[in-house]
Amino acid sequence: MRLVLATHNRDKIKEIKAICQNPALKFITLEQVCPKLTISERGKTLSANARHKALIAMRATNLPSLAEDTGLEVFALGGSPGVYSARYAGKNAGYKDNIRKLLKMMAQLKGKQRRARFRSVFAFALPDKKVYLFEGTCYGTIATKPKGRKGFGYDPVFIPSGYKKTFGELSAQTKNRISHRAKALKKFKQFLKRIVRLRRTTRGVTRTK
Repeated sequence: MRLVLATHNRDKIKEIKAICQNPALKFITLEQVCPKLTISERGKTLSANARHKALIAMRATNLPSLAEDTGLEVFALGGSPGVYSARYAGKNAGYKDNIRKLLKMMAQLKGKQRRARFRSVFAFALPDKKVYLFEGTCYGTIATKPKGRKGFGYDPVFIPSGYKKTFGELSAQTKNRISHRAKALKKFKQFLKRIVRLRRTTRGVTRTK
């Protein structure tokens, strides 16, 4: 199946491909088919943003499209940065800028007050305009300072539950097994398997008539 990844974020593309290793899936990036297509995130929820991006990419390419929006939600901050995670420190902010602001906002928080979760929502849009959503969550705590150089985004300050190291310190193999993104994509892959089985069954019924 040819599948468009509705993002220009190379870090996300690399991670999604690593998690979804399947010879039956051929991922196509926006840079390959629509290099000038930009998709803004104006939704108030992760689901709304993911759905919007998937539909835009599908309409532009007429191919099944997969989009994602991820948010880091700190409970003591009322769920912030949440849907604004990618631009927490401003529209053109980079990863380090966002981390710097987050740590500043959490400077007085200790222990259980530093609990947080990563939440990832994938939207899969088909040419018939149907959209399917898949969500994954990873709980943990926020470190007091960045640790590790692996991963991207808030990975250097997020310590997943059951571990003593941040995503920035853990191996890609470990992260891609326990992360919010991995959990959401596991549901997506299970969905694709059901579709394939259904199509095979339908074809078999058609042939026996």
